[in-house]
This record gives sequence, structure tokens and C-alpha cells, in this order.
Amino acid sequence: MDLHEVTELLVNWSKGDRSALDQLTPLLYEELRRLASSHLRRGRKQETIQPTTLVHEAYLKMAGQEGVEFHNRAQFFGLAAQVMRSILVDHARSRSAAKRGGGGIALTLHDDLAVAPGHGPDILDLHEALKDLAQQDERKAQIIEMRYFAGMTSQEIADATATSVATVGRELRVAHAWLLRRMQN
Repeated sequence: MDLHEVTELLVNWSKGDRSALDQLTPLLYEELRRLASSHLRRGRKQETIQPTTLVHEAYLKMAGQEGVEFHNRAQFFGLAAQVMRSILVDHARSRSAAKRGGGGIALTLHDDLAVAPGHGPDILDLHEALKDLAQQDERKAQIIEMRYFAGMTSQEIADATATSVATVGRELRVAHAWLLRRMQN
């Protein structure tokens, strides 16, 4: 199936055609699993959530959403990034609560976001920082989310946000710098 057919299925799903979602699932499953594996590789070794579990939870959340409109594949993976982030944050919160406040999940998104050499930011700290960034600039927060939680390229992000690749590059650099400052405080 080509990219045009995937886009057509996404549009049909957003119009309420549940059979389109059923057709999309096997087509996008491996890519979603690759994204989930990538997220979890960045985390601590003792992380208990598996890529398959993350994909299944993301699928269930996405399938249950109403009124979602997709115009292209990039928008779908943007939503997948948001859903996976939400699942990882919820999982980190429940693990932290189970350990009576003992440590969240470390997640190295990019060397530039490392707070200390060899240590990635805690996903709960990152989540809070992204929420703060979104209050100041929603698009920058979305671009970071699409890049690091969905693994989207600059071109895919540009398509999803209706901006240029150059703008995406600038927004990423500014957002990285902002997040680094915010997370070091």
C-alpha cells in the first residue's frame, strides 16, 4: 500500500470509518512499534513497559478518540507521539508512587537535553518542562514532541505543522535551548 492510500485511510478514519482504522493498524503497527522501542531504549534498563504494550495502549487510546482529523500520515504520528508520551508519563507516575516517590523513568531524548553527562532527563521532569514550554509556545512544544516521541523528520514535522523545514530547524534549536535551561534549574 502506498503513502496516498495510507493518507486516504487516515482521512476516512477521521470521518468516522472504523473499518479504515482496522485496515491501517497492520500497516502502521511496525512503525509504531519501532517508535515505542526507540522511546524505551532511551529509558532506564529496569523499565518494565515493553514496546508491544506501549503500542497496544497507544492504539487503544487513539482508536477511542472522537473528532480527530487527519490530513496526512505526519499528523497521525504526531498524535501517536502525544499518546505515547502520555502513557509513559502515566507509567512513570505509577512507578514513582509505588516506590513512595522513588525516582521516575530517565529518558535520554537527545544529547543536548542531557542534564548531566550520561544522564537523561527524568520523563516526569521533561513532561513538566514541555507543559511549561507549551504555555509559552505551543508549536515549539509540539515540534519537540513530534521529533522525540514520534521520531518524525524535519520534513514530516514541517508538513504536519504547515511550516517550512528551516522554521522547524530554528524552532527545534530554540526549544532545545529553552528545555535545557528549564531542566537545569
